[in-house]
Amino acid sequence: MTSAATKLEEGLIFIGQSDAGQGGGAECLELKLANRHGLITGATGTGKTVTLQVLAEGFSAAGVPVFAADIKGDLSGVSMKGEPKDFLLKRAEEIGLEDYENHASPVVFWDIFGQQGHPIRTTVQDMGPLLLSRLMELNEVQEGVLNIMFRVAQDENLPLLDLKDLRAMIANVAQRGKELQTKYGNVSATSAGAVQRRLLVLEEQGANHFFGEPAFNIKDFILTAPNGRGTINLLVADKLMNTPRLYATFLLWMLSELFNELPEIGDPEKPKLVFFFDEAHLLFNEAPKALLEQIERVTRLIRSKGVGVYYVTQNPRDVPNGVSAQLGNRIQHALRAFTPVEQKGIRAAAETFRPNPALDVERVIQELKVGEALVSVLHNKGEPSMVQRTLIRPPAGRMGPVTPAERQKLIDGSPYQGKYEDVADRESAYEMLQKRAEAAAAETEKTKEAEAGWGGQLGKTIFGRGPRGGMSMGEQITRDVSRSLMRSMVTQIKNAIFKSIFGGRR
Repeated sequence: MTSAATKLEEGLIFIGQSDAGQGGGAECLELKLANRHGLITGATGTGKTVTLQVLAEGFSAAGVPVFAADIKGDLSGVSMKGEPKDFLLKRAEEIGLEDYENHASPVVFWDIFGQQGHPIRTTVQDMGPLLLSRLMELNEVQEGVLNIMFRVAQDENLPLLDLKDLRAMIANVAQRGKELQTKYGNVSATSAGAVQRRLLVLEEQGANHFFGEPAFNIKDFILTAPNGRGTINLLVADKLMNTPRLYATFLLWMLSELFNELPEIGDPEKPKLVFFFDEAHLLFNEAPKALLEQIERVTRLIRSKGVGVYYVTQNPRDVPNGVSAQLGNRIQHALRAFTPVEQKGIRAAAETFRPNPALDVERVIQELKVGEALVSVLHNKGEPSMVQRTLIRPPAGRMGPVTPAERQKLIDGSPYQGKYEDVADRESAYEMLQKRAEAAAAETEKTKEAEAGWGGQLGKTIFGRGPRGGMSMGEQITRDVSRSLMRSMVTQIKNAIFKSIFGGRR
């Protein structure tokens, strides 16, 4: 019989029970190796979400905070005590889980749009030009313009906080293209206009909700409840998934923030935070080389910050080799193969596991039932265990979404209620550039008035009268000289005519 509580005391999270007749037994994730990252894969409807819930509950019970994106809303049920349904009790009995009981886990809801959770915002300057270029789908030339704009803003102390700051800064740099060219490089009006158009698309997708202040403090994810359980931070992502590029860029920004903000701690006895990246293939789709290199670098190095990253996607091929090589703990649900390409994918998935002589892994991947998975985790000094066909343990929380009333009650009782709800709009690039433009216009007007005043005073001195019609002194002198020349020419012509007519008679 298996006791999940005993396993936890031993520094293990109980995942499920494998076939003991094939050298299996209790399949557990070692907490001290959980920061070596992981991969959860499988076709739609094979049980990935429940497995994610089981792992999140296990980490929470061990006092480890968790972040996960709730794509369909089903994961929100982890915040409520589950019901002891017959099929769950049967599964607990099948795997010998003697102390199975239902309970809720501490949950904080987050939502970029601020509708079903606390808002999450960051500033444009914290996002940086690389991620922003990815978000706006800019080409290389347009990305260069954006980099110049960021550099000019930094050199001239113009804070970039929200999208109106970004818009104003792009317009300013385009306007000053010739002035900035020698120091920063060429800024064409065409490229700047293209960036402005992409910015408009970004605003229409709702990205303006994400940029601004108060900026989110990434350390707020690392929270332990009074009962010692780690808080499960759920990002409400059902609406966010309508703009998949925003979703992927947002999660990559969070990973980068964790990497930049958290101190080096090496390999702790248990992770400081575990990050589940659902629909992970969106992160890698059409990603430029520089971005893929950043993802690989963050995945490789964030381990020493005590953070475990678990990518959740349909097929192992969705994850690039450089990233996949960093993912030691693997759970593979069923895959279906109806085409030669899909069959090739299953073969590749089977080859990622440490072989088990008792299993035909390629065949088993296609035979797995809902709630079954192939499991291989790191153990001892970090070597992968032999792959085992495993029945996943039943979750302790509710399987299914919370009601709107239940969600609102949890939001109202959250320790972060009121911290991020109200938008702050302090003086930044938009306001500063507006003041510059107003000051320049006032200076131009002042110069015109000074010229007009000087011309009027000179007119009084020379001609005994003030300025005519508000003209400048130069304009008045030019007009007076022209009139004098015209009068002289008319007099000379008139005298010549009279002389020709009457000259002979005198």
